Amino acid sequence: MEAAVPIGLEFDLLPERIDEGSAEERAAFGLFSVRTAAQTLTEGFDSFLNSYRKGPLVSGYHAAEWLAWNWWRLCYEPRTKAADWATAHKMTSIGEGYVWPNLEIWSDGVRTMLISRPSENPEAKPFRYLGAVPTIVPSSLFRSAIDEFMPRVLTRLRDERVPDTNLDRLWHDILAERSDGEVARRRRIEALMGRDPDAVEDDAVEMLIADSARLGEDAVEEIAAEHVGVGENVHVLTASDLDDFARSVGHGASPADAVRLASAERLPLRADVPAWRLGTDAARAVRLQERLGTAPIANGRLAEMAGTSTRAVTHSKGDAAFAFSLKDRVGSRSRIVTSGGRATTRRFALARIIGDQIMHRQGALHPATHAATYRQKAQRSFAAELLAPFDEVRTMLGGDYSEDRQQDIADYFLVSPMVVNTLLKNHGVIERDNTEYEPYVVAA
Repeated sequence: MEAAVPIGLEFDLLPERIDEGSAEERAAFGLFSVRTAAQTLTEGFDSFLNSYRKGPLVSGYHAAEWLAWNWWRLCYEPRTKAADWATAHKMTSIGEGYVWPNLEIWSDGVRTMLISRPSENPEAKPFRYLGAVPTIVPSSLFRSAIDEFMPRVLTRLRDERVPDTNLDRLWHDILAERSDGEVARRRRIEALMGRDPDAVEDDAVEMLIADSARLGEDAVEEIAAEHVGVGENVHVLTASDLDDFARSVGHGASPADAVRLASAERLPLRADVPAWRLGTDAARAVRLQERLGTAPIANGRLAEMAGTSTRAVTHSKGDAAFAFSLKDRVGSRSRIVTSGGRATTRRFALARIIGDQIMHRQGALHPATHAATYRQKAQRSFAAELLAPFDEVRTMLGGDYSEDRQQDIADYFLVSPMVVNTLLKNHGVIERDNTEYEPYVVAA
């Protein structure tokens, strides 16, 4: 289970002197640290001093320049397998001759993860990082921390009579882009696609922006994030593409007949809880409202909750890039695409769509993608809890968490074993792998 979110986040630089390097490097040299009220993420052992320090001696100019250059991607790009993802999200990529913190930073769009790992070499010199407990904060708090750090570095430059630096230009551009709604929107989409600002000359971003009138602005951002998840050379789906998929492999649905949560306003605020908790709470509320108890949900009942026919679960009409629900231009009818694969996969996809329509009522498109955005993680957890209520799963397991027993429970609830396994991890019943820092249901 995730601990309470630490209060506060600070990037700090305590002045020190160095007699070599560029003017910018010397002016902003010092002890660099990243800390919350609960811990320091950059703490380590300084072999020169033979003692522990809150952070390394580096040039804060290089740190600030990296944070500014990657600002949009740090704030909006989720964890992906993009080839250059590490360059934009791992501080070790800064280089410039310093031993930087082994710190990863990324966001799911709502909450920002700061993952501090120990130095890979236990005998690392001159600074050996200790690592820290994974830190998860509201993304607004991360942005505020950067907004407070930048002026400190720029002030140091002015105090040392270093004018008009590349950092000045970068940060000026970032502030200007953030203040312009249209430019900021473009930058967010680029970041979600794993792109640096204006780095790729194609019409993908413009097409997504144009499609937002038909699909919804939030949904378009989910498509942008999916582009990274399925490979950088894959055609980005347009509204026309989705309409074609909906007609050819979709199932008719009535949005007015889909289940709605009467107490949706009682769900926790997104920034206050991890995505898996929001999805779980919403699913439990639906089960209670619909008087579903703890038994498996039959295909017919699941389809009814989505406002569609049972064939959306039992029949595969062909594959699409991802599952989705898309309303017609009037809004009175929709088509639901659950894609191919096994029946358990289609059940999970349909449950995700039900959850998305409850947690995100606006927009014509409700996509269930492969991305690691907050919205997709909440969907997956909703589907897992709706189809296989955790409390009942734990009771039925009776302390036997073997793979065979998990398979038995999965068969009973008509879900994949991965759903059961991830439910157990989300609730702290079994341990996660070392690489799993943010709890969410990975797949059906």
